Amino acid sequence: MDDNESGKALPPYIPELLAPAGTFAKLITAIHYGADAVYLSGKRFGLREKAGNFAEEEIARAVDHARARGVKVYVTVNIFAHHDDIELLPPYLLRLADLGVDGLIVADPGVLALARDTVPNLSLHLSTQANVTNSRAARFWATQGVSRINPARELSLEELRLLRAGTDAELEVFVHGALCISYSGRCLLSSYMTGRDANRGHCAHPCRYRYQLVEETRPGEYFPVEEDSRGTYIFNSKDLCLLDRLPQLVALGVDALKIEGRMKSLFYVGGVVRVYRAALDYLATLPAQAWRDPAAIILPEEFAAEIARIGTRGLSRNFFDGPPGAGEMIYDSPRHGQSYEPVAVVVETGAGAVTVEFRNQVCLGEEVEYMERGLAVQRVVLTAMASEEGGAVTQANPGNRLKVVTEPPLIGVEVDALLRRRKRAKPHGD
Repeated sequence: MDDNESGKALPPYIPELLAPAGTFAKLITAIHYGADAVYLSGKRFGLREKAGNFAEEEIARAVDHARARGVKVYVTVNIFAHHDDIELLPPYLLRLADLGVDGLIVADPGVLALARDTVPNLSLHLSTQANVTNSRAARFWATQGVSRINPARELSLEELRLLRAGTDAELEVFVHGALCISYSGRCLLSSYMTGRDANRGHCAHPCRYRYQLVEETRPGEYFPVEEDSRGTYIFNSKDLCLLDRLPQLVALGVDALKIEGRMKSLFYVGGVVRVYRAALDYLATLPAQAWRDPAAIILPEEFAAEIARIGTRGLSRNFFDGPPGAGEMIYDSPRHGQSYEPVAVVVETGAGAVTVEFRNQVCLGEEVEYMERGLAVQRVVLTAMASEEGGAVTQANPGNRLKVVTEPPLIGVEVDALLRRRKRAKPHGD
C-alpha cells in the first residue's frame, strides 16, 4: 500500500490566488486579504483601459509594495495590437522589465513574439483571449515561450482535466467574476455600437445595456422582448463563481486561480479575495483521505453565505459542469441587489480609536462590521466620531477621514482592512 492509498500523503498543492488590481488602492486591499499575486495594467496595451490603471511610477510602487509582502505582480499587455501599437511596445516592455514585474499577460501572437525577443527574462502568460481549448494548442504555445496558459473560459472540468494531462505549462483558471457574452471575451458589440474597440481595451460593455424591440415600419414604438415593461437585458450573463468547485480544481493540479474585476470596486475585490483565500486555507487543512474523492468535499455553508453578501449579477458555473443555458442569464436587471454595502477603509490604528476613510454616508450610532482576514467579522456600534483635529462629528460623508470609537472596542484592527454594514432599505416610494 502506498502513501496515497494509506491516506498518509500530503494534500494537493494549493494554487496561487491571483487577484485584480485596477488601482493601487485595490492592489493594497487584494494583498491585505490574501492574494498571492495581482495583475494590473499600465496606461496602454491592456484590455481594461477604463480602469484606473497604473502610470510607470505607480507600477514601481506596486512592485515594491507587493514584493515586500511576498506577492507577485503580472502586467497585462493583452490587446490585439495594430501596427501603431507594435511600434510603441518595445520601450514599454523594457521599462516593465526594469521595474521588476514578475510576468506579462499576452494574447496577440505578434506581441508575444515581440516580448519574447525584447524581454526574454520575463515570464509570458497566455491570456484567455487566445482561446486555448485543447492540449495540442497548449503545447504549441509552450514552444513559443509561454510558461502559463489561461485557457478559454468555455471549458468543462473534464476538458480542463485533459488539458492538464496534455501540457507541462502552468494552468491558470478563472474562478470568479464577470462573464462576457462573446467567446472568451473577444467581442465586437462595443465596436459596432459605440466605436470603442473592446479588443484594444475600450469596451463600453453593451452586453449590460437594456434592450427593447422596435418594428421596422413603426419607428419609435417599442415592445418588450419579454413580457416585461422594463425591457430586457438580453446579453447579460450571470457572474462566474466556482467557489464550490474549488476542491476539484485543486485536485486537478491547476497552478493559479484567477479572479476577474479590475473595474469592480475596492470592496468587491477585497471581499471576493477574502472568501477565496479563506476557502483555500480551509482546503489546505483537510486530511489526505479527503482528497481521495474531491467532488465529495463540501465547503461549510458560511463560505457561500459570505460570497452572497458581496453583490453580483447572480452566480453561474458557466461551462464547468456542462454547457450553460438560459438560466445562466439575467434578463430583467443589470445586476441583482446586494445585502451589504461598504462603509470605510482603515487607514490608521491607535490606542482607543481607529482612523478610517469613509466611502459611504454613515451616522453615529450605526452598527458596522469589521472584516477580518478569513471569514470572521466584528459587529460594533459607532459611539463616537471625530475629525483629525478633534472636533466631534455625528455624520460621516464619503471621503471623510475620521477617528472612530466603537462599542465593543475593535480588537486586532489592521490598516487596509474594510468595514461594511447591512444595506440601508430605501425610503418607501423611492
